[in-house]
Formats: sequence, structure tokens, C-alpha cells
Amino acid sequence: MKAKSESNRIKPIVFFPAFILLLISIVLSFINYESFLKVTTLAKDFMTIQCGWMFSLSGIICLLVIIAAYFSPLANVKIGGPEAQPLLKKPSWFAITLCTTIAAGILFWGTAEPIWHIAYPPESLGIEPMSPASAKFAMETLFLHWTFIPYAIYTVPTIVFAFAYYNMKRTFSVGSEIAPILKKDYQEKFNTIVDAVILFAVAAAISSSFGTSVMNMGGGINALFGIDNDKGLWIAITLIGTAAFIISSGTGLFKGIKILSDLNVYLYYIIIAAIVLLGPTVYMFSLGTEAFGGFLSGIFSKALFTGAAASDTWATGWTTFYWSNWMAWAPVTAVFLARISYGYRVKEVITMNFLIPSIFSAVWMTVLGGTSINLQMTGQMDILGIMNEQGSAAAGYAVLGSLPLSGLLIGIYLIAVIISFVTATDSTTNAMASICTTGITDGGQEAPLYIKVIWGVIVGSVALIFIATLGIDGIRMLSYLGGFPALFLGILSVISLIHIMGKPEKFNTYTHIDKE
Repeated sequence: MKAKSESNRIKPIVFFPAFILLLISIVLSFINYESFLKVTTLAKDFMTIQCGWMFSLSGIICLLVIIAAYFSPLANVKIGGPEAQPLLKKPSWFAITLCTTIAAGILFWGTAEPIWHIAYPPESLGIEPMSPASAKFAMETLFLHWTFIPYAIYTVPTIVFAFAYYNMKRTFSVGSEIAPILKKDYQEKFNTIVDAVILFAVAAAISSSFGTSVMNMGGGINALFGIDNDKGLWIAITLIGTAAFIISSGTGLFKGIKILSDLNVYLYYIIIAAIVLLGPTVYMFSLGTEAFGGFLSGIFSKALFTGAAASDTWATGWTTFYWSNWMAWAPVTAVFLARISYGYRVKEVITMNFLIPSIFSAVWMTVLGGTSINLQMTGQMDILGIMNEQGSAAAGYAVLGSLPLSGLLIGIYLIAVIISFVTATDSTTNAMASICTTGITDGGQEAPLYIKVIWGVIVGSVALIFIATLGIDGIRMLSYLGGFPALFLGILSVISLIHIMGKPEKFNTYTHIDKE
């Protein structure tokens, strides 16, 4: 593996279209807010109402294809060829994978989301709000939104990019995620278009996550120190967070992210163990077990629920929101996840990127979501009232504040939020910078720090502007807009994976599949 790239130049035709589109979005939101809101609302409505069914189908198809891939001939192919040696040991590999994907999301939504579902379940399903049925529905929905389907959406392009880049010897571009169905002669022209479009999509998505994390950290600071979780605090957090991410980026791919992720996983373990010992243990695991059964038995009906028959908008506000968010993140996140998969077999990549993180997320949601539901349903705490007054970010800190050793737990939780924010931003901007940099020829190379910093500043600025002007609705709007173009690349990635599953030797530049 090479240590340095041969060139450190930005690809103008990839970088500037995404940058200009983001700049136009920001300027329009200030110059003519009404027009901006009208345009983005129309785009969101078109995507969620007219195309929401496509997101639902794509999520389920990703799940089915990943399971099939695990049992296909492709599963025994080693990424990078038979002689390739892993860049990371498995514990660190898991830690980085977890912390750079949806970990920041489970910290924010693990306690808040189930309360919204208890209070406002889909009207068309006839579930009574604040009832035992709504509690079970809330937990089942957490499993739907945060376990197998999201990680399947990430894993599909990860496998295709890893195989295309390392084993097919295609270029370092998001476009390589559909290399198996594209002739090499057309690859370069197609790559430029795809990279530019996807950079805008993922910049919108990471700005959404950035904003969510800022609001979450603001809630923690408010809980610990009583400082108002307002725009002034958000600006300070954004500046400090951006500086922290720049420091992490400057240490390199296998230093800053690796160290922070290894530490963060232990913080997650501490939080889970503490709540299991101090919280409503029997209730959380009993509800989690019952709900997990309901989730598995009804996974198709739940994942494909659109509410169209009864004109119910619940799915567009929740499930479609999540599917679009994961799909917006997936193409560029897959580039990063593929780089750290070097030296492992495809079946190990599926295990580490799909199965193990899904199980971890299910445990997390059982423990934190179950505790949140218990507090609300037993009347020990009005979490819904707290969220209506202070926002969704206050839920996690309110739940922890109800337990013994609350100050210590809130401190640990806040540190976990900060680290998740830094690692997710670092890894994604690392991949974004690499995509718009010339001279990246192997997975060990990195884009120059200044390009990472540019993207970090851009997404931080976009996130700050949107949460300051539109709040959580602005965050959701960004996720919708980012997910739409990524949806089509995701569909093509699925087709590409199916294409190589049966006869990987047809595409593999190495002479044989290592079956040891």
C-alpha cells in the first residue's frame, strides 16, 4: 500500500457543482425564505408522496440481497485478493464501523423516537395513543428503523465498491459502486457525474446529522450546566466540534478515528450496563423480546407500509425520512467502509457491516428505548411534555437524569455523543475529500487535510444555518433532499451486487477465489 498520493489537487468538476448547489440553497434561504420553503417543500412532497414506495421497496430489497450474498460464491472472495492482509483488527473494525454509521442517530433518537410513536401512532392502524399496543408498536418501530434494513442499505454499496475498487481495479469513485453493470470505457465520464451529484446528496445528509448532533450536545450541556440550548450554544458547539474533527482528520485514517471509536464503544457498553443495572430491567427485556418477535414476523408489512390506502402521512414523516437519510449517507459512507474492509472476505464484511451492528443497535434500543417507554407509560416522567417544551434532544438526558448516578451517566453519554459526532464527520468528510481529489490510487492513501477541512466547514455551516432558521424541520428537509438522488444509485448498486454474486470470478482480476 502506498503511503502518499501522487497528487493533491481538487477535481473542480466534482467539487464545485456540489459546493455551488449548497451555496445556492443557503443564499436562497436568506434572500427569499418563502420561495426556498416552497421549492424544498414541493421537492420533499414529490419524493415522499410520489416516490416513497420506491424507498420502501429498496430497503427490503437491500435486506434480501445482502442475505443472499452471504450464501453466494461471492462470500468467499477476499477483498484485495488472496494475499491481501487486513488493515484493521476485528475489534477496531467493528468500533469504527459502528461509530461512523448510525451511532450518532441511536444516541439522539433511542429515547425520543419511541415516545413520539406512543403519543402519535399511525391513525390508519387504529392504535390508541398511550396504550400498551402503542408501546409495543413503538419498540417494533425502533427495530425497523435502526437495525437490519439501515445496515443492509449501507452494506450493499460497501461490498460492490470494495470488490470493484480492489478486485476489479476500477477507479476511486462513487461511480465504481455500479462498475459491474457498466462498461469500463464509459466509467470515467459516468464517475464524474455521479461523484458531483452524490457529493451534494451526502453533504446535505451529513449536514442533517451534524445538526442533530449539535442539538443533542446542546441538550447535554443544558442538563449538566443549565446553559440554554439555543442558537448561541449551537454556534459554540459547531465551532468547537469542527475544530475537534479537524484535529482527528489531521492524525490520519487509522489513528484519530480508530482511537476515538475504540474508546466510544466502551462508553456505549458502560451506558448499556448502567441502565440494565439501574433501570427497569425486566420490563425493557420483556418488551424488547415481545416487540422483536412482532418486528420479525411483520417486517415486510412494516417496512412496506406507506399509509396510502387511508391517506395516512405517518410513514412519510418517519420511515421514508429514515430510508432517505440512510440512502443519502450510504454511497459515500460505503467508500470509507470499503477501504477499511481490505483483506477480509465478503462474508466477513457482511458480518461486520450488517449483522453485528444490527444486533448491537437492537440491544441499545431495547435498553434505552425500553427505559424511556417505561418511564412514560408508568407516569414516572412525562418525557413527551419535556420534548414538547425543550425539543427531542432533551429526552435522553431526562431519562438518564431519572436514574441513580445521573450526573456521571449524563457526562458519559455526552462524551459518547461528542465522539460519535467527530468520528462520523471525520470518516464521511474523509471519503468526500478523497472522491474529489486526484491521485487516490489505493485504500491507504488520503486526501490532503485542507480538502477535508473545506468539507467540514461547509457541512458545519449548512447545518448551523438550517437548525438556526428551520430547527428540526430543517434537518429533516436536508435529509429528504439528500436522499432522492442517492436512491437511484442505490438501486443500481443492488443490481450490480446481484450481477456479481453468481459468478464473481468473471469480474475478479485475481486468478481464483480463495476458499481456504
